[in-house]
Amino acid sequence: MNISNLTVVLVEPQGPLNIGSVCRTMMNFGVSDLRLVNPCTNYHGHEARKMALKADTLIDSARIYPTLSQAVADCRLVMGTTRRLGKYREDYFSPDKAAEKASFYEDDCTMALVFGREDRGLLTEELDFCQVLITIPTHDHFASMNLAQAVAVCLYEMNKHLGPMNESSKKTKAVKPCENKKLEAMFQHMRETFRLIDYSDPLSPDHILRTFRRIFGRTTLSDRDVRVLQGLWSRMDWIEGQRRKLMKSDQDGGDGPGPVHELS
Repeated sequence: MNISNLTVVLVEPQGPLNIGSVCRTMMNFGVSDLRLVNPCTNYHGHEARKMALKADTLIDSARIYPTLSQAVADCRLVMGTTRRLGKYREDYFSPDKAAEKASFYEDDCTMALVFGREDRGLLTEELDFCQVLITIPTHDHFASMNLAQAVAVCLYEMNKHLGPMNESSKKTKAVKPCENKKLEAMFQHMRETFRLIDYSDPLSPDHILRTFRRIFGRTTLSDRDVRVLQGLWSRMDWIEGQRRKLMKSDQDGGDGPGPVHELS
């Protein structure tokens, strides 16, 4: 992966000073794609431009989105930052290990680095859209970092592995994951299939799905992998439909369809 294909996504940034500082940091490391999800109203005002200095062009070119899902739909690898660990946040990387993982992806892959709100970070529902979680090791007594500083740490590590100084280090086999929108479509199909076969808890349908998100997040699903999994869910849907028809036929006492045979 090439650092020029990296995008920085800020979810509901609350301060224009931080946005300006993030732009300056991005320019330091050759990253120019900034996406903002529901930013503060004055994100492009004087305070932001004062902090950005000559990087204020990134403020003008920033793309605005109403949801994180839309902001990362075209990305093939999404890395979300979090300080809070625990349930659904067990598998995480330090910035240097995350950058090393990204270095095995094909150069034309688009990767998103997602940063949450200054006061409460990313929600669990937003981390669902991230295949990789990043945590910056800090002191427990004062763990939370300033937004722009966190961006600087992550981009520094990314630049070490993906920037021009690392061009001589070629990987033997590059990986190209599927786009995030295709991955999300597969997860939503998976969610509905689990509901259909009574595998998930109807009161908390996303509980088991988040476990599978983390399992798949440890690997890299290609377009073909996602198509194969979609085919599996579709097959399960069909078999469950046939089973329900047979049950209904037995209950009605009528002649239902013939026995279901596995396809070879």
